[in-house]
Formats: sequence, structure tokens, C-alpha cells
Amino acid sequence: MTDNLLRRAEVEAITGLSRSGIYALMSANDFPRPIRVGKRAVAWKSSDITDWINSRAAA
Repeated sequence: MTDNLLRRAEVEAITGLSRSGIYALMSANDFPRPIRVGKRAVAWKSSDITDWINSRAAA
């Protein structure tokens, strides 16, 4: 199974969170960390975002 990489705008659209909301949750260790895909680019694994959403729904 391939794991798609999502850029920040896609993560914002999927989760409904703003940029500052995403980074605030990451600082609190309540959101998946992105992986570096370039010198100045990061992306999140789609499975990490899906797992986070499912964990929020269960809580």
C-alpha cells in the first residue's frame, strides 16, 4: 500500500484546522509531525492524518 504525502493546504482542508492550529497541536504533541520532502518543504503521510482523525472521533 502506498502512503500519499499531503502538503499543508491539503491537511488544512481535510482536518478543518488552520495553519496556526496545526502547529499549535504539534507543539502540544497532539498532531502528527510532518516529514521533510525538500529543503523548505514538508508533508504529512496520509495514514498519519487518517489515524489522527480516527483517534479524535473515538475520543
